[in-house]
Amino acid sequence: MKNVKVKAYAQAGVDVDLGNTVKRGIQSVVRSTHGPEVLGKIGGFGGLFRADFKGMKDPVLVSSVDGVGTKLKIAFATNRHDTVGQDLVNHCIDDIAVLGAKPLFFLDYVAAGKLEPEVFTQLLTGFAKACRAGGCALIGGETAQMPGMYHQGEYDVAGTIVGVVDRPKMLDGSLVRPGDVLIGLPSNGLHTNGYSLARKVLFGTLGLKVTSRLPELRLPLGEELLRVHKNYQPLMASLPAGLLHAAAHITGGGLLDNLPRVLPKGCQATIRRNAWTVPPLFRLIESGECLDPVEMYQVFNMGIGMVLIVPKKRAAEAQKLTKGRPIGEIVEGSQSVVLV
Repeated sequence: MKNVKVKAYAQAGVDVDLGNTVKRGIQSVVRSTHGPEVLGKIGGFGGLFRADFKGMKDPVLVSSVDGVGTKLKIAFATNRHDTVGQDLVNHCIDDIAVLGAKPLFFLDYVAAGKLEPEVFTQLLTGFAKACRAGGCALIGGETAQMPGMYHQGEYDVAGTIVGVVDRPKMLDGSLVRPGDVLIGLPSNGLHTNGYSLARKVLFGTLGLKVTSRLPELRLPLGEELLRVHKNYQPLMASLPAGLLHAAAHITGGGLLDNLPRVLPKGCQATIRRNAWTVPPLFRLIESGECLDPVEMYQVFNMGIGMVLIVPKKRAAEAQKLTKGRPIGEIVEGSQSVVLV
């Protein structure tokens, strides 16, 4: 039997042929996110998207890029990777939704020491599922094999999104006024922020495992920590014109650091901590190391994944349409957040 010579690059840790085989296998998954706007073939040097801006007076492209952070450590520990794929897409969509933008297309970047076909397929399945649900085309990406850069079985992901908003309808915070009401939309767990501290407390201080079951949690700890980051854009896009004065996506920095990003000069946000019930997972983290409650609101979303700022006279309407709850108001003051 003739010996098959192993390619030198594969011996060095980069299997180009395996990469090509895996990518061909996911083409049908990627195509499921495409509409007529997507041109060209999968795997080209660049993704092609023929946008239709009919009906817009002044279309403005909106872009954002992000990752999933150390939530990936939970995916590694549980060997489940589709949820973090969804997290990445939804996080990016929410980041542009606060400007009033709708998503157009998404690109992913996956880097690993060694390409694991099953893991890669799970990630791409998650990307595609979230893109389909969000009306967003997955038009390209990069898969990098970099031996020696990552621990065995680990990888990193990042994503870039491009959307569009009609400039007259853009949310930039300029409409916010004292008297406006803050409507909090519930999160689905930690979303994609605070995992470095959460892991330190849960797995270090408390000595728990991803398989641990606790009476206050519905699911095993690992599954609770992998709850998918919500996509709020469809709900926000369905709201009547003029209802939203601004919106803040509660990501890294929590409620304390994200709300000021949409506050104009002379406006301060007051948040009532007793306006909603903080989910048990956050309380577990807080009690595990006697953390400062104020720091908790700067690290975690505390059960509020998106904050909508609406005029006071339409607060009841906003609450009914979003099923959110009033958690505070805008008062005169500096561009900051006060917890009461």
